[in-house]
Amino acid sequence: MQESGPETGRHNVMFVAPHRPMFLAGGVMLLVGFALWTIELGARIGLGSPVGWTLPGGWMHALLVSLGVFPFFIFGFLFTAMPRWQGMADLPRQRWLPPWMLLAGGWTLVVIGLVVPSLLAVGLLTLFAGWVMVVRVLWAVAHQPRADSLHARMTCWGVIGGGTSLLAWLALALSGDAVWARVAINLGVWCFLVPVFVSVCHRMVPFFSSSIIPDYVMLRPRWALGVLVGASVVHGLLAIAGFGTLTWLVDLPAALVALWLSYQWRLLPALRVRLLGMLHIGFAWLGIAFLLFAIQGVAAVLGHHVLGMAPLHVLGLGYFGSILLAMVSRVTLGHSGRPLQADRLTWGLFLGLQAIVLLRFLADVVPWSWSGGFMFAAALGWLGIFVAWASRYLPMYVRPRMDGKAG
Repeated sequence: MQESGPETGRHNVMFVAPHRPMFLAGGVMLLVGFALWTIELGARIGLGSPVGWTLPGGWMHALLVSLGVFPFFIFGFLFTAMPRWQGMADLPRQRWLPPWMLLAGGWTLVVIGLVVPSLLAVGLLTLFAGWVMVVRVLWAVAHQPRADSLHARMTCWGVIGGGTSLLAWLALALSGDAVWARVAINLGVWCFLVPVFVSVCHRMVPFFSSSIIPDYVMLRPRWALGVLVGASVVHGLLAIAGFGTLTWLVDLPAALVALWLSYQWRLLPALRVRLLGMLHIGFAWLGIAFLLFAIQGVAAVLGHHVLGMAPLHVLGLGYFGSILLAMVSRVTLGHSGRPLQADRLTWGLFLGLQAIVLLRFLADVVPWSWSGGFMFAAALGWLGIFVAWASRYLPMYVRPRMDGKAG
């Protein structure tokens, strides 16, 4: 891609482009994170003995997913795509390999630290060092003197939000004060993941659609991106401050804007092409999730507690999960020299993921005695889907491109 000299062997092939090691590490973290969560949920319903995790199970799950699974995929995508957004050459290896090494090493320590408490803070500190290096690279790329760097800068600030979440997790590990868990989780979701995913979708979904859907009109209103990102950040800050009952004031307009974008971006025509349809379906979950949060918030104001964790999991499994599967599959196929087509396995796994979203939603609305079983089934289903996905896609990161090109 940008290195000179021959590239031989799987080790060297994996490091010829930033998305390869990042996506591979993300795939491993995805499987490890949900395997641990499935073990935890199984123990809760009597399928095995409880594990003495360093963190409570729910916090462990939030940490692994928000800052372990998704960031590797985000960084791999941004290190590859953002320089192209900015009209720059590909990043040289010495810019992205050191942060990858720190992130991979840090997560190794953190995962071990979930059962060996003395390693947890060390792992989180290592992760933070790697995160700072990522921010330095992205900041330099995002702040090139160009006419329009909106999406690059928005995603960069989102990654900075993720770094503040990581600091809060470190504070929790050092102090044991539970308030830091609330801070860390809300920062990770609302000031990192939602802004980054929304910014990428706002740029890429219309772009991909314009080359496939006939008579497509490119629509990327800046105000809509501002509403969605702004609503997300305000939601997170209100939740951190203890004003969760007020979040519906921003959730409702965000839901309307997201659903309007789904319509304007022509969801139904996009379904004719599977790989594009996957992105549109994934984005549609964002509007649904915000709408569920708004309903939950209004109900709380009226004294009714409904939906439980369902809105959060529609956001996490439905929006983040679907966009991850769709976007990473697309990038992997394109950068491995394969046709940009979702084969039967990929399409079937994506549809299976949609069923898992509905199953996890039901876990919060069925009778309490059934909830644990539904949660376990959803986690097991998610894990099974991504084991199959990983067996198909992860080997591509250690093999040369099919078309013989570099990268």
